[in-house]
Amino acid sequence: MAYDEILARRVRERFGTDPEITEKRMFGGIAFLHRGNMAVGVSRSDLMVRVGPDATDAALTRPGTRPLDPTGRPMRGWVLVAGNALGDDDVLGRWIDEGHAFTAGLPPN
Repeated sequence: MAYDEILARRVRERFGTDPEITEKRMFGGIAFLHRGNMAVGVSRSDLMVRVGPDATDAALTRPGTRPLDPTGRPMRGWVLVAGNALGDDDVLGRWIDEGHAFTAGLPPN
């Protein structure tokens, strides 16, 4: 399963040279981990974002979002953002920053 290389490059550019961010191929896409905890990922043309359980409902009210549901059971704390809702760099940046902020509060994994 391929993933959107252009979207992955845009995520990479947003993270810049942060030494605490690593990349790992996961779920047929690519994940961006902060100290070992996945913050965001690119799956096909969508962005997976780790928002945390308390922010899931609010995140799902934003344009282009839907629950992350890989097994038939939605994963609390995660949303998928449609690639076509991420054309604006500021919108993409806010999602990346949100995932990064959540994982920054987690212990290293």
